[in-house]
Amino acid sequence: MMHSMATKRACKPKVVVRPLTAERWDDLEKLFGPRGACGGCWCMWWRLTQAQFQRQKGARNKAALHRLVRAGTAPGLLAYLDGTPVGWCAVGPREGYPRLQRSRVLKPVDEQPVWAVVCFYIARPFRRRGLTVALLKAACRYARTQGARLIEGYPVAPRKGTMPDVFAYTGLPAAFAAAGFHEVLRRSPTRPIMRRRLR
Repeated sequence: MMHSMATKRACKPKVVVRPLTAERWDDLEKLFGPRGACGGCWCMWWRLTQAQFQRQKGARNKAALHRLVRAGTAPGLLAYLDGTPVGWCAVGPREGYPRLQRSRVLKPVDEQPVWAVVCFYIARPFRRRGLTVALLKAACRYARTQGARLIEGYPVAPRKGTMPDVFAYTGLPAAFAAAGFHEVLRRSPTRPIMRRRLR
């Protein structure tokens, strides 16, 4: 029994996380599929006004994200298992997400410059396996290499029970806590703002 458990641990595939660069664009397309992760979003929701987002939904959002990547911005991180892209996390300086600035609930906590983790997408067969925590830890390492001193996220705290995956795209508080984040403010019962100091 002990031997089989040790073998299981040894065989557990390692998660590898890499920034989304132009060379990895095909991997993102493969992960997001024809729906652009969810409803033609292509992870542009936080970067646009509601009107812009509706206008660009689908192919135009995809093109807008692709332009960012081709310009040399890594708008997030891809998680791989055995070379297959299985997860995504959007991370960058908070000012890159205008919708956060306009939000009554998620407006800035203070004047300190901060990076933000705004979105996750995990391929269905790989959900509930700890990939969100792995992506969060990688996001912290990546932000640190880019000079960030603080990073924050905006998980959804379910009122009771579990929450359908589609509504948990900003992550859950437990995942952020497991990655070393702490709640700093809550302007709404279900939307804590969680932070981690990087230096």
